[in-house]
Amino acid sequence: MYIHERKDWPEFVWDNAALAKPLADVRHLQGRLLGRMEAIGFPLREEATLETLTQDVIKTSEIEGEKLDLQQVRSSIARRLGLDIGGAAVHSPRNVEGIVEIMIDATRNYAKPLSKSRLYDWHAALFPTGRSGMQHITV
Repeated sequence: MYIHERKDWPEFVWDNAALAKPLADVRHLQGRLLGRMEAIGFPLREEATLETLTQDVIKTSEIEGEKLDLQQVRSSIARRLGLDIGGAAVHSPRNVEGIVEIMIDATRNYAKPLSKSRLYDWHAALFPTGRSGMQHITV
């Protein structure tokens, strides 16, 4: 079942007390992972970042029912991050480039406000026909 298929969508209710311990455990493990990432050196961190972003894009697209080519996604991310992944460059179609652009912006700029302009930019990345048709949308 997808989250939007739940009868309480989008009005969720949760138990803070029940979530506190699992969230604290995850946060602790995240800190340990970040510590280990610091110790492994820059090239391995780059590879881990590339792999994580690639899987995030692939899995996010699968949720929407779209199956993206792994090599196209990986190549697009590597190009945008300035990473040399060796071998011939793989051409990535516009739909792959768009979702990669959004994912990199969302993960790199997570602390920035989600403004109308940023949402419009994301929409333009997914649907590159221009911004003119978006004027009627209110956020």
